[in-house]
Amino acid sequence: MSKRFDVTLCGELNLDLILYGLPEELDLEREVLCKDLTLTLGSSSAILAHNLARLGTRVGFISRVGNDPLGQIALDWLASAGVDVSHVHRVPHGSATGLTVVLQHPGGRHMLTYPGAMFEMCWEDLDLKYLASARHFHLSSYFLHRALRPRIAELFRRMKEAGLSTSLDTNDDPDDNWGKDVREALRYVDVFLPNEREATCIAGSGRPSKERILEYTDPMEKTLERLSQWTPLVVVKRGSAGAVARRGKELLTRPAVPVDVVDAVGAGDSFDAGFLHKYLHGADLGACLEFANRVAALSLTKPGGTSALREKLPADLRK
Repeated sequence: MSKRFDVTLCGELNLDLILYGLPEELDLEREVLCKDLTLTLGSSSAILAHNLARLGTRVGFISRVGNDPLGQIALDWLASAGVDVSHVHRVPHGSATGLTVVLQHPGGRHMLTYPGAMFEMCWEDLDLKYLASARHFHLSSYFLHRALRPRIAELFRRMKEAGLSTSLDTNDDPDDNWGKDVREALRYVDVFLPNEREATCIAGSGRPSKERILEYTDPMEKTLERLSQWTPLVVVKRGSAGAVARRGKELLTRPAVPVDVVDAVGAGDSFDAGFLHKYLHGADLGACLEFANRVAALSLTKPGGTSALREKLPADLRK
């Protein structure tokens, strides 16, 4: 039976304000000058939705934003990419639309987030019939959905019962607790898309060291083995080390695509978009990883998580 969408998502819809050229340490009570800034679409769910649509995937989106200019900018940004935003709730009262301020330093970044309306999106905001009108359902930022979190496992179960395939990218846990309730949700997830740190924390095998492990090592192998007991396909993003996937006993790695990096904001979400786009077109696992790495690499070449994909796509990324 024909479906209205290829993918539906429910998630956060925020903007990112990115400041460039800041020193590693910021002194209190001093005015520190940055060299450049960009205001762009932010939040994992929205970046994924935008980039999926730009790749040619039909996307429906449910979210909650404030009745303010930031909310309108975010809605317009998504709609311009072809994402259906008819089920995004603009609430006249309560919290404003969220905003993340990203402070870019030579050796990394700080991220300061005002959650806003994302903390308030709840079960009553969801139209389950709308979400089920797709072939696939995705959720990002598990730990940021404070009001929805007690019923996220149920949401995944409902989507599976409706015949959809499903995927999850938890993203970071700001409280650093990595609750065990994620495992209940993973029972109904077909594709799990964490990064290296998230995978290790959720598997319970200890937080990774501060220095990134660039080689494929036994600790990651054990993490993959454990996670694969909870969900059929685990895909771990490893930054400059590429990506690794495990499905049953099948294990695949693919290297990252080298590019001149402008910033890494949204690169993981862009990877997710590339992977899911190919996955839903029936590509084999290796092709999904390779395409996802190319989309992530393109994202790295422009400020923010969507700017590079707003332009004309390279021939090898077109549908």
